[in-house]
Amino acid sequence: MRIGILGNGALAVALGTVWDRAGHEVVIAGRSRDRAVVAASRIGGRARAADSPAEAVTGRDAVLLAVAWEGVPDILRAAGADAGSLAGTPLIDPTNAVEHGVGVLLPADGRAAAEHIADWAPGAQVVKGFHLFPAEQWGTGGEPVTVVLAGDEEPALRTVSTLVRDAGGHPTVLGSLNRARQLEEVAGFVIALAFSGQDPNAAIPRVPVLTKEQSATAG
Repeated sequence: MRIGILGNGALAVALGTVWDRAGHEVVIAGRSRDRAVVAASRIGGRARAADSPAEAVTGRDAVLLAVAWEGVPDILRAAGADAGSLAGTPLIDPTNAVEHGVGVLLPADGRAAAEHIADWAPGAQVVKGFHLFPAEQWGTGGEPVTVVLAGDEEPALRTVSTLVRDAGGHPTVLGSLNRARQLEEVAGFVIALAFSGQDPNAAIPRVPVLTKEQSATAG
């Protein structure tokens, strides 16, 4: 696949690296081309820096939006998203729109941050995912994790599921994009506990996995 990445930070580099190793074409851009050049060199392989965010998203099979929440509107505008540059393109949203160290979600209208991103990028096929695990999770050969996704378009969900598997994870779809708020609340919960010095893993009960037959008869 041809993958565009908006952002030059740790997650952008980590996922760009594993996707390049999986044989995908990775193009990266951010507010600074110099930083994009550095990020592309850290990814290695065939990865390259685009001259602009608009170039990074043009003609791509998927785009990763790997910037801090506060920078999302600006980078999307720079990419021409408001003019439809991402229309029809799977747009992966791993952002955590939460108050730092507190975990309270910043969008005050009850909608998911991913839904706001869909507003700012008309026609983009937004998929929430990759927001629960740190950049260090990817490319280290550690134990595979489940990446939960939410989105409205089946083709986009299939595309992102492939990229999850190529990163060494197990994809599972929670539901449509309006379920993204639930995923974002989970991230806020984890962040809040971690910053308070508590282990989030110890706060989640180990629930037996139901078989399909048990699920059908449960409740």
